[in-house]
Amino acid sequence: MANDMLISKRVQAIPPSGIRRFFDIAATMTDVISLGIGEPDFITPPRLRQAGTNSIERGETKYTSNAGTIELRRALSDHLAKRYRVRYDPNEELVITVGVSEALTCAMLALIDPGDEVIIPEPCFVAYKPSVMLAGGVPVVVPTRVENDFKVTGLDIERAVTPRTKAILIGYPNNPTGAVMTRDRLLEVARVAEEHNLLVFSDEIYDRLVYGIEHVCFASLSDMRDRTILLGGFSKDYAMTGWRVGYAAASAEILAAINKVHQYVIMSAPTMGQAAALEGLRHAEEDVQAMVREYDQRRQTMVSGFNAIGLPTFEPRGAFYAFPDIRSTGLTSEEFVERLLVEEHVAVIPGNAFGACGEGFVRAVYAASMANIEEALTRIERFVKSCR
Repeated sequence: MANDMLISKRVQAIPPSGIRRFFDIAATMTDVISLGIGEPDFITPPRLRQAGTNSIERGETKYTSNAGTIELRRALSDHLAKRYRVRYDPNEELVITVGVSEALTCAMLALIDPGDEVIIPEPCFVAYKPSVMLAGGVPVVVPTRVENDFKVTGLDIERAVTPRTKAILIGYPNNPTGAVMTRDRLLEVARVAEEHNLLVFSDEIYDRLVYGIEHVCFASLSDMRDRTILLGGFSKDYAMTGWRVGYAAASAEILAAINKVHQYVIMSAPTMGQAAALEGLRHAEEDVQAMVREYDQRRQTMVSGFNAIGLPTFEPRGAFYAFPDIRSTGLTSEEFVERLLVEEHVAVIPGNAFGACGEGFVRAVYAASMANIEEALTRIERFVKSCR
C-alpha cells in the first residue's frame, strides 16, 4: 500500500509548520539568541510551583472530573466576572483543558461540520487553520494590514460571509503581530456575528499581557455571551506553558458538546497543573503585574530598536511579539530569517508562517532578557547593513 494511502486526506491537506525548520537549523548551532519561541522566559512563580508540588505530595495524582476540579472552575468563574463582568456557571459552562490548544481543537470538533466555513483574520496563530481543517471545516482567510495596525474590521469580515459561514475565529491580543482590538472594532465584529447568526471563537490567551490599553473580553459585549466560545488559559499570563492548563467557557448547551469531545480525547487536564492554576487565580496578581511591567520595558526597547535600524515596526499593544517590516532589505521573510540565523546567530520567525499576508515581516519575541534583546538588535543592525 502506498504511504499516501495510509494518511487521511485531512492531514495530508495540512502543511507542516512554517516555524519548525528554523528551530532545526538553530539546534545545530551555538551562540544563538532565540527571539523565536512564543513562550515566557520567566519560570512559573514560586507559590504556583509550590502549589503543584503540594498537590503531588498530598497524593493528588489521579484524574479529576472531566471538566476539571470544581475549585478551579469556581475560582475561574469569579475571576472572569471580576475582570470582565461576564459570569459562567462553574458546573455547566466551564471546562478545564490541556492548554488553550486543546480547548480550540475540542471546540472545533464539537461545533464545526464538514463544509462549514470559519472566517479567520490573518496573520494568525499557526494552529487556527489546521484546527478548522481537522474538524472538516473550511478556513476563510481575511487579511489584515499594517496600515490598520493589523486590526480586522467588521467590513472585512462582512465581505467574507457566505451562506456556508458558521463562525468567526479571532485571537486578540494577537500572535504574531501584538495587535489589540479596541472595543469599537470588536463591536463591528459583534454586529456581523449577530446579523448573520454566527458563532465566535475568541482566543484570549494573552488577555493579561496588554500595555497602556484595555483588553476587551469579546463575550462581555452586549448579546455576545451566548454565541461566543471564550478560550483562555494560564500558559502565557502566569508563565505556565509546561503545566498545560487552559479552558473553554460557553453557554451550557455549547459547553456540553465541547466537554463531550474533551472527555473522549483527553479525560482531564493534569491534576497538579490545576492546583497551580488555582493558586495563580487566588494569589499571583502581583507576579502577573511584575511580568507585565518587565515585558513592557522590553517591548519598548525592541520596537524602538527595530525602528532605529530602519525596520518599521508598528507599536504592539499586547502579547510579547514585535512584527517588524523587513521589505526594505530586498529579502523575502524566509530568506531574511535563514540568513540572519546563519550569519548572525539570531532566531526569529518568518511572517508568512502565520499566513500569506505576513510576507515581508518577521516575528520577534520580547519574552527574552533585556541583555539578549539588546545584543540581538546589535546583530540584526549589522545584518541589515550588510543586506543594503
